[in-house]
Amino acid sequence: MQLSQLFVHPLKSCRGNAVEQADVTPQGLAGDRVWLVVRPDGSQITARTHHRLVQVVAQQLADGAWQFAAPGAATLHTHSHLFSQSHRAQVWKSEFTALAGDAAADAWFSAWLGESVRLLWLGQSTRRYQDSELPLSFADGAPFMLISEASLADLNGRLAAAVSMRQFRPNLVVNDTFAFEEDEWQHIRIGEVEFEVASRCTRCIFTTIDPHSAVPHPDKQPLATLMGYRRLPEGVCFGVNLVARNSGVLKLGDTVEVLASTVSFD
Repeated sequence: MQLSQLFVHPLKSCRGNAVEQADVTPQGLAGDRVWLVVRPDGSQITARTHHRLVQVVAQQLADGAWQFAAPGAATLHTHSHLFSQSHRAQVWKSEFTALAGDAAADAWFSAWLGESVRLLWLGQSTRRYQDSELPLSFADGAPFMLISEASLADLNGRLAAAVSMRQFRPNLVVNDTFAFEEDEWQHIRIGEVEFEVASRCTRCIFTTIDPHSAVPHPDKQPLATLMGYRRLPEGVCFGVNLVARNSGVLKLGDTVEVLASTVSFD
């Protein structure tokens, strides 16, 4: 088994950037989910309700400089040093503080989404922790998410029109497995980094939004199909959530080893 794809999503709900390598930190891949669009009260805005966010491409340049691009819009250039004002942030039930401050960035996203919003930066270090111990970015509830190519192939075999891996927004994609083998993993090593499998990843309406057009599928696919055969005690599941045991660098082609599993795949 090998690591076949790596994705970083700098802005929560934005288009994922395919990369060849990435640094692993306790809160996730470096640069992943470090930006968040919020309402004036700090509550999160995601593509579940604001579909156009999936068309935004966020890229880190150099020395804290960032750019945000979207179809038909002028490119936004900003810098992390402009974000110095403490601002309330809320991701689901998690409340913490992040950083605001670039009025031009707020205006750009407000124009793109058609309502008053603010852009928040996570900061050099997160102020958000799960269970008082696990540092988190603006991700939903886990630092990393992994899906196997075989699981996507199994799903696509049941769909009238295939979907891409981008529709599910993983960080890590692995090959040469059985379909849904990752459900049974407990402890894995990818290259030099070890991960605990924290949970299966439950899926929602976000999976029905086309990552290119930002248009939801009229028949709620692929979620409707997943509901027919991937409904587990936790919910409708596709992929697994991970927590890193150590820091390191992940590279495409890294070997994936299963160190502990609920079943044997020999």
